[in-house]
Amino acid sequence: MGFSFSKDEILETVTMLQTENLDIRTITMGINILDCRGADAQTTGQKIYDKIIKYAQNLVKVGEDIEKQFGIPIINKRISVTPLAMVGDGMNPDDMKKLGIFLDKAAAEVGVNFIGGFSALVHKGFCRGDISLIDAIPETLAVTERVCSSVNVGTTKAGINMDAVYKMGKTIKNTAELTADRDGLGCAKLVVFCNAVEDNPFMAGAFHGVGEPETVINIGISGPGVVLNEINKHPEYDLGRLAYVIKNTAFKITRMGELVGRVASERLGVPFGIVDLSLAPTPAIGDSVAEILKAMGLEDVGAPGTTAALAMLNDAVKKGGAMASSYVGGLSGAFIPVSEDAGMIDAVNQGSLTIEKLEAMTCVCSVGLDMIAIPGDTPAETIAAIIADEAAIGMINRKTTAVRIIPAPGKGEGEMVHFGGLLGQAPVMKVNTRSSLKFVNRQGRIPAPIHALNN
Repeated sequence: MGFSFSKDEILETVTMLQTENLDIRTITMGINILDCRGADAQTTGQKIYDKIIKYAQNLVKVGEDIEKQFGIPIINKRISVTPLAMVGDGMNPDDMKKLGIFLDKAAAEVGVNFIGGFSALVHKGFCRGDISLIDAIPETLAVTERVCSSVNVGTTKAGINMDAVYKMGKTIKNTAELTADRDGLGCAKLVVFCNAVEDNPFMAGAFHGVGEPETVINIGISGPGVVLNEINKHPEYDLGRLAYVIKNTAFKITRMGELVGRVASERLGVPFGIVDLSLAPTPAIGDSVAEILKAMGLEDVGAPGTTAALAMLNDAVKKGGAMASSYVGGLSGAFIPVSEDAGMIDAVNQGSLTIEKLEAMTCVCSVGLDMIAIPGDTPAETIAAIIADEAAIGMINRKTTAVRIIPAPGKGEGEMVHFGGLLGQAPVMKVNTRSSLKFVNRQGRIPAPIHALNN
């Protein structure tokens, strides 16, 4: 496989695994289900179920065997499928919900944590299947446990579909209300994208793109704790030398990720796709992107300099990962989800970090406004306007941005919502209450920027 490791590298990796929270965050199998269309929803759902079982029945076992053989924790085993709106084009919302339930049953049968692909790509307009799927999202996420949903509302080439943006603002509100007994948990499984990628292994945004092979294995690595430990070793380094340290660390983490991906690919008989370089935090102490930024010299996340520090961190991670693997993809950068990062939660509770500062930070890192709880009475048009702002950052900067936001039913600023597991908990953040209604109600499509005309 082209890998060789020195004794020192092996010992160093053992230390990362044992004391610095290094892990493979996810091994995700992508499966094409475009050939599963049947005469009706029941037939189509059964074909989808059967195909997932056929290809993914050994995914969890192979992942567990690799964990035991190499001593490398693989936290999640997941599946992504072709955007379901394509497969179910022409079906009604009830049919789409039935297909979502089949996805959930298949995921439970093979034992994966999540299955992504209850998705639609509507950046330039709607097909019938797109509208049916979006209308089915709230009920589907309320009655399923493992299904994740995503909708792409903009691209640099197409602009932003503001009709879809407004529709997603309403969909998020409805999803929160239908899962109010779980603090709006359904919204934690729903993400709205601009410039969505086809090979993302991370939930809730994973789907199997139409340019992908029949099946594929994608790996999502992590390692905020490893990067934090390396930074703490060098308090005297200037920022240039510190970037070099981060780059080297990302190189080592990525090599381990590709090793796991290629072994899994070989054992499952499925092509190896990409390694996603993202630094994905968890609620565990010491596994935090926020703590990395503080170790770089900030009193707290949100302080002046936060965006610059995050930009340097993100760039160094990409450079190190790109040197380690020729197959880097997905999102590849630093994630800043609030509920999944203990340091981010502390910064919000102390008043250092606001939604506006988080939005600025998303200009230079992976994804966007992620796992943010807001007051439950926030209007749908305000949520839509937040989505539009984030999509505009992605469109103008030719990068993937996203919004995964939870209007917590019955809760206000400063209260906590609890999701459990890797989804963690989040303080309800203040939202600007000035109205965006007239702007959002204009709808239509925000045109692509001039630099999209680059052919």
